[in-house]
Amino acid sequence: MLTEKQKETILATVPVLRENGVVLTKHFYNRMLRNHPELKNIFNLGNQNNERQQTALAMAVLAYAENITNPDVLIPVIDMIGHKHTSLDIKPEHYSIVGENLIAAISEVLQEAATNDIIDAWTIAYKQLADLMIGHEKGLYNKKFTEENGWVGWKSFMIKKKVRESEEITSFYLYPIEGEGVPLHVPGQYLSIRLFLPQLGLLQPRQYSISCAPNGKYYRISVKRELGGELHPDGMISNRLHQMEEGELVELTSPSGNFVLNTNDNDKVFISGGVGQTPLLAMLESLTNTSLNHNLVWIHGCRHSGVHAFEEAVKKVENNVANVSSHIFYEEAVNTSADYYTGRVDLSKIKGWLPDVQTEYYICGPAGFIKAHYNYLKECNVPVDKIFFEEFGPQVLQLN
Repeated sequence: MLTEKQKETILATVPVLRENGVVLTKHFYNRMLRNHPELKNIFNLGNQNNERQQTALAMAVLAYAENITNPDVLIPVIDMIGHKHTSLDIKPEHYSIVGENLIAAISEVLQEAATNDIIDAWTIAYKQLADLMIGHEKGLYNKKFTEENGWVGWKSFMIKKKVRESEEITSFYLYPIEGEGVPLHVPGQYLSIRLFLPQLGLLQPRQYSISCAPNGKYYRISVKRELGGELHPDGMISNRLHQMEEGELVELTSPSGNFVLNTNDNDKVFISGGVGQTPLLAMLESLTNTSLNHNLVWIHGCRHSGVHAFEEAVKKVENNVANVSSHIFYEEAVNTSADYYTGRVDLSKIKGWLPDVQTEYYICGPAGFIKAHYNYLKECNVPVDKIFFEEFGPQVLQLN
């Protein structure tokens, strides 16, 4: 356990972490992956190249240091990270490797400023955090293992059907090859998918939201083909997936994630940009498959109609369910239809609609998209505990 003096020592490093956190985490990842190249099969190298992973870790380390006297406030973050770790099949032995290289990185980056007191305090602090994470993840793994048709680790699935949803997005219907059913996910959760990339000589994982309601038979993911080619950090897996044919196999871990639909009778608003609609589609489909006791508003934005995936599916829901309405924004005006707004999503422009403080809001899209709508809702006096969001990739937004 940390002593009070050691907690003070950790707090004293906060200014250094604010200023040099990303430098530290870049050095840490480089060091660890150099010493343990086998971990390149676990870490998303795209997020390494664009530095999102380093930034996210720097922010997490800073948050831990700032709250070292009351780490319980970090429980929501620990849960989010725990879901990501179990989706990647992270094990307790990985924490030892991370700890060894993180403490060494602190010493190497801070050099003479890394006193024995600082190294000792951070060694104990990391051990406490690792024990907390391992214990939390053990509970998540147990839940995955004990649920009906549940599994832990990587499992082979077949691409049984591919459906082109737009110029950029294709859906993949994934079935277990043994023929049994699949665990019922909670709408909003994601899967980790792992493919071997010959051009890298590595396995690479990515997370994709499940874009359909729970059904017990299959999962559907809807993937945007990123520009930049197979070696571009954002396109290595999406390009490979789009090249795959029906009947080919992929490896999955079971559903994870805590950006999920609340099961209550509050009105709900779904706000998405581009492929950010995928977890919200699962929520919409799940709600409209049952007796709907509240109002749903669907707000979506994309560049133009050619890249507008699931347009007909959402229209069908709106036409068949009385208390569902939709509002679509196209950045590029391609027609004069009164059914669409021109420009980026702007909640203030929606005719006949105003945010309500009792309604729940679910936002998914790029970081700037999320931040803009989160702030607008706050300005409209919507309580922050009614606003839920998911940022694809490592979380770098700090809004709550």
